[in-house]
Amino acid sequence: MANTRAQGRITAPVQKAALVVAATFLAVGVLGFVPGITTNFDTMSIAGHHSDAMLLGIFQVSVLHNLVHLLFGAVGLALARSVGGARNYLIGGGLVYLLLWVYGLVVDEASSANFVPLNNADDWLHLVLGVGMIGLGAALSRREATTGTATR
Repeated sequence: MANTRAQGRITAPVQKAALVVAATFLAVGVLGFVPGITTNFDTMSIAGHHSDAMLLGIFQVSVLHNLVHLLFGAVGLALARSVGGARNYLIGGGLVYLLLWVYGLVVDEASSANFVPLNNADDWLHLVLGVGMIGLGAALSRREATTGTATR
């Protein structure tokens, strides 16, 4: 198969997965700013655990939290342009989310250290995201190696 980076096209499965993950993060970041989809929208703070805004009525969000999702999505779109970048985004991003999961477990929700903010639902979603992203990156990279697709 031709080098996907040289063609500038997203053709490898790992690139497509990274693109879907990145687009999902962008959508979540935008939806976090939409009243109705985000409940208690009028209580959203810039950062910190005082924000009572809840995406889908479940996940505690703030302006910072939404901006992080948008940034994470934008980085994913850029890295999905190459097989190696897509793999690094999925595996590296998955590791970041596993670290966020651990952070969420050890930091008291009412603490000033909970500046993003995170709640119990966020914590467990971070575990699922971390394991899922690492799994996708590893499995689809292995598939690329066995099918002979360029890995740049």
